[in-house]
Amino acid sequence: MKTSHFTPLACGYSPHKRPIEQLKHYGVINLDKPSNPSSHEVVAWIKQILEVQKTGHSGTLDPKVTGCLIVCIENATRLVKAQQSAGKEYMGVFKLHASIDKVDKIERALDQLTGACFQRPPLISAVKKELRVRKVYELKLVEYDEKRDLGILWISCEAGTYVRTLCVHLGYLLGCGSHMQELRRVRSGAFKEDSTMVTMHDVLDAQWYYKHTGNENYLRRVVLPLEMLLTTYPRIVVKDTSINAVCYGAQLMLPGVLRYESDIEIGQQVVLMSTKGEAIALAIAQMTTSTIATCDHGIVTRTKRVIMDRDVYEKKWKLGPFAKKKEDLKAANKLDKFGRMNDATPEAWKLLFGEPDKATTVAAVAKQLGVSAAAPVAAKAPANAESSDEEPAAKKRDEKDKKKDKKSKKDKKEKKEKKSKKSKKDSDSDSD
Repeated sequence: MKTSHFTPLACGYSPHKRPIEQLKHYGVINLDKPSNPSSHEVVAWIKQILEVQKTGHSGTLDPKVTGCLIVCIENATRLVKAQQSAGKEYMGVFKLHASIDKVDKIERALDQLTGACFQRPPLISAVKKELRVRKVYELKLVEYDEKRDLGILWISCEAGTYVRTLCVHLGYLLGCGSHMQELRRVRSGAFKEDSTMVTMHDVLDAQWYYKHTGNENYLRRVVLPLEMLLTTYPRIVVKDTSINAVCYGAQLMLPGVLRYESDIEIGQQVVLMSTKGEAIALAIAQMTTSTIATCDHGIVTRTKRVIMDRDVYEKKWKLGPFAKKKEDLKAANKLDKFGRMNDATPEAWKLLFGEPDKATTVAAVAKQLGVSAAAPVAAKAPANAESSDEEPAAKKRDEKDKKKDKKSKKDKKEKKEKKSKKSKKDSDSDSD
């Protein structure tokens, strides 16, 4: 925990308590893809059924392949690239072109195929046919039928691995030839075959039921919050007052951090969360957990992909003490109009903000300058005294301005009355 002090804002929603239209806007579906239609066709059908503007999927499945296809809706499509590169798991059926005397041979061949493998995509595939390296994390022979020369494989692999090519390579190693008979994806990233998986019929029925009865329960079981995709990432909880700045493209600075997870490393991908549990953005960590705990200033993360829409939370930037100090320095020409440093910039400001990537503290800067940390506060006292002397004069000026405004208003009223009287007299004389 960085701090327990923050200003909660009455904005946003907890992911599971979003209104149904908001849930669709930040929703994902763990779909059991049917055999025969392509992934692109399935995603286009869901777009029509749910009546939304945008849909995407987490990695293409060949038309004949079934299983886990993550369909992202509206803003969740911003996570598509992150999910496409996530690990996948498959259950496949392969057929050997000749019978073999021992099953142990298959297991030894599978051990050889584990690890980094060279692959050239099949002729019928949606990518360029060039040699590439893909990593196979684990291969298991679940079952083998010696009478029919059929076997069942469980594969855990990197995204972009072609299981068809893997089965062909298995045949080469066994010296008898082999091909893939059937394939099903059982896990894609954070989603797998469990109670969250739904069919195309579920999606259609849930939308029909909601439109005709107004009951959201079925649709809420089908459409899940996108935060469920991000459970594997380290989290940094951001103050409500800093959220909109991040949505507008600002980097997350230390004063905006409320809580953070342990074991965060520099360069690691993290997810920025609100206090209600909403995903704000994916970001790359610029500090370790220990640095976040010990420093006062510096960039914590660099934003990679903003997920939340702008202005969901109120604009609260340029209201803090350092933002006000920055405006004062700009007014005194000690910073240029863009807030960049010049020759007149105070040394303390240069040490604090000169290198944004470098984490530092007020105490460290005060020590470096040979000043006590309380000195700046004391220095402000005379300025406060001067301002207190200036206050009565300013009040007098305001009173004079108000009196002038009242006089001018009275004069305008009198002129209007005179004009109206004249116009009445003229109308009377015309009638006579």
